[in-house]
Amino acid sequence: MNDYLVKAIAFNGQVRAYAVRTTETVGEAQRRHQTWPTASAALGRAMSAGVMMGAMLKGEEKITIKIEGGGPIGPILVDSNSKGEVRGYVTHPQTHFDLNEQGKLDVRRAVGTTGTLTVIKDIGMRENFSGQVPIVSGELGEDFTYYFVTSEQTPSSVGVGVLVNPDNSILAAGGFIIQLMPGTEEETISVIESRLKTIPPVSKLIEQGLTPEELLTELLGAENVKILEKQPVAFVCTCSKERFGNVITSLGAQEIQDMIDKEGEAEAQCHFCNEMYHYSKEELEELKREAE
Repeated sequence: MNDYLVKAIAFNGQVRAYAVRTTETVGEAQRRHQTWPTASAALGRAMSAGVMMGAMLKGEEKITIKIEGGGPIGPILVDSNSKGEVRGYVTHPQTHFDLNEQGKLDVRRAVGTTGTLTVIKDIGMRENFSGQVPIVSGELGEDFTYYFVTSEQTPSSVGVGVLVNPDNSILAAGGFIIQLMPGTEEETISVIESRLKTIPPVSKLIEQGLTPEELLTELLGAENVKILEKQPVAFVCTCSKERFGNVITSLGAQEIQDMIDKEGEAEAQCHFCNEMYHYSKEELEELKREAE
């Protein structure tokens, strides 16, 4: 099954909901960055939340999420857009710990609990929208929940999960976001709260083969959910040799000449996808001419 996301409403429009399967997408990030299990879980949770938040945007709008919890994994960065495209990396991908007391990957220990979660939305205006909240748990689901309530004043529940195979590959990944619209009835809130308390972890449901649609019916009840649209999801990086060439050009002719004199060539690597771009002496001389 390919990764995809669904958007839905529930309880006659009182609730907005998103659910996503990101197993292949997180698997691609794991392969590119060679993340160890705890790092994979942290990055996968952030990417799953990020791609659903991207789905809340329109047209060419984009979102960047930065998680800086002060833990050994270092900052996590995720980019996504309204088309279901997402990319991300962790600063220290080879981070792993023993399982926590609940027998789960210890994401909190890796991420840390003494920093901030920042969300920057590029919605095509001159100024980007930016919201920042303190990290409240380090498990990330609760942190995104806190972000929505505090920064966007939208009561929400965010569930994200990743299961990792013994060979470090990704077994299952995905998540959901449920948001209450203004004027949601107390009875509806009670039903949702009681269901959220009793469902298994989201990664377990995906491992069992539940689709994003089935995930929402499990959460909210089949009779209450109306699926609005379905969208493919994938790891997509926007880097290119031309883009990095523009960065080199912006350094100026003298800096490029120094590269030619010292190394005779140059290499640039993308943080997001680990792709490496090589520039020969001739290519650097061409970039120098452009810089002049």
